[in-house]
Amino acid sequence: MPENKPLILVVDDNEDMAELLGKIIRRNIDANVQSVTSSAAAIDIARKTPPLVVVTDIKMPDMDGLELLDRLKLIDSDIGVIVITGYGTVESAVKALKKGAYDYFQKPFDNKRLVHVVKTCLDHVLLKKKSARLKEQLYEESINYGIVGTSHRIRKVLDLFSRIADTDVTVLVRGESGTGKELAARALHAMSSRSSKEMITVNCPALPEHILESELFGYSRGAFTGATSAKKGLFIAANKSTILLDEIADIPVSIQTKLLRVLQEKEIRPLGSTHNIKIDVRVIASTNQSLEEKIKKGEFREDLFYRLNVVSVTMPALREIPEDIPLIANHFLRKYTAKYEREEMSFSREAIKFMISYPWPGNVRQLENAVKRAVLLSDSNEISAACLPQEKSEDPAMGEINMPCFDNLPYKDAKEAVLKCFSQHYLTRTLKKTGGNVTAAAAMVGLERQALQRILRKYGIKSAEFRKKDNGSE
Repeated sequence: MPENKPLILVVDDNEDMAELLGKIIRRNIDANVQSVTSSAAAIDIARKTPPLVVVTDIKMPDMDGLELLDRLKLIDSDIGVIVITGYGTVESAVKALKKGAYDYFQKPFDNKRLVHVVKTCLDHVLLKKKSARLKEQLYEESINYGIVGTSHRIRKVLDLFSRIADTDVTVLVRGESGTGKELAARALHAMSSRSSKEMITVNCPALPEHILESELFGYSRGAFTGATSAKKGLFIAANKSTILLDEIADIPVSIQTKLLRVLQEKEIRPLGSTHNIKIDVRVIASTNQSLEEKIKKGEFREDLFYRLNVVSVTMPALREIPEDIPLIANHFLRKYTAKYEREEMSFSREAIKFMISYPWPGNVRQLENAVKRAVLLSDSNEISAACLPQEKSEDPAMGEINMPCFDNLPYKDAKEAVLKCFSQHYLTRTLKKTGGNVTAAAAMVGLERQALQRILRKYGIKSAEFRKKDNGSE
């Protein structure tokens, strides 16, 4: 049996009918077609090699087609199941459709319709499989660089990094606390030709001014009391590699001047030395503060800002990429179930909905800690919403809806007016959170995208009015 051909399984307790169906499909569709006469045989085959499409009769003595459908979906939820129904059993076919069957046809069947339905089902399943593989590939590629996510904002960051990775251009990474600025710097370093050497990270606010200067630039013997031997600085340690100046907004002005020289001349002068040393270092700086405001206050050099801001990227807050939250949460779930040797765990649907709608003021770092805590404390292998943080949002938009009085209206009109007022308030707030992203908003409120669009049209709400200017890179 050629491995590159899809498997189609035909199930009918009437051997002649099973063979006939198999021949018709085999003649018209390029696939491996196998016919069996019992549900048990079909399940045995599916466990070894899940078929892409199963054509099954509903009425069979050992196990009917509806139960077979349930069992097949447990083996692989993507299997396309087409049911055959005799005259007078259309009700069973409708039940099958509700259970997830792709389609049905009645006996006596038209050969052309049979082939058309099977081919359409096969194409549908192949497309689903391909889409899943592409998503998994993109997800794995993101994981390789430490960044998890498939949203437009995350893809844009990774695309930018792929274009500048092998240059020595200085990069400024901006974003709120906990958005993964250091991860972004490590991803850029990992994508570059400098990745064979370790990236050097300097936590600027953690070191006093005099220590930070000697750590960055090094010093010569006798440069100050206690300097009994020369010391190479972190810039020299990062030669041919990358240095991350984390939270650069807090660097003292005196060191800003020396840092400007490093960026301009590509050389450093250790404390107490009279000689400059040439270096080849990629500089990445990060900040969660507004450098523009610091410049206005005289706390940050404008010329240094322009040297750092050659390429700027803003890591999105978690609330801005709600579609990535399930991916990120599951990444941390796998990480901590392995670390703490827990059995395989999963999130309930309510937990996923809760995480998507929660504001996450501490961003990815807060989400990671929440998942870690849930793994440690959950009594079940399914993490419920109750295991996740339940603090109330401080968003003023979450307050009460101020609705006018409808006392003078008939009940029906008043009810419609109240519903309109609530819907406009609720959906406007949701679209503000998602920046006008209807797909993300639908996921947050638990509706299908098309259903949400109908409601938006009904109440005259335009998602485009909530779309922010994409500042993934500046």
